[in-house]
Amino acid sequence: HLYWLYKTETSVITAMSSGEKIVKARSLRGLSREDLKKQLGELRTELSNLQVAKVTGGVASKLVKIRVMKKSIARVHTVINQTQKENLHGMYAKKKYVPLDLRPKKTRAIRRKLTPHQAGLKTAKQQRKERAFPQRKYALKA
Repeated sequence: HLYWLYKTETSVITAMSSGEKIVKARSLRGLSREDLKKQLGELRTELSNLQVAKVTGGVASKLVKIRVMKKSIARVHTVINQTQKENLHGMYAKKKYVPLDLRPKKTRAIRRKLTPHQAGLKTAKQQRKERAFPQRKYALKA
């Protein structure tokens, strides 16, 4: 088991050192949506080529790249979704109603809690009582 683990780690290192570029989310953030879609297409075609190589009995270094490709595809998807959500946040910034997925998550109890305005409201009966019986003011000798 340990030998297998060591073997896979060394093959990952050799796959990385053999010139394989890892897609960084940092570099993807500045790209437009079309560029991201194009990058996604390229990564998918490369992944399918690697999977074909796996079925036909390819080299070990190619088999290790499959995991890297899948992770790169996931990174591109993540950046696309994050930028889309960011744009939606900007669109709904000053609106009265905001979609549920853009509202702050918090906890269920906090979401159902009364607003400060609602908590400060008094019933008609309470208002009458306060007018009829105001709080007494006492003068104390110093």
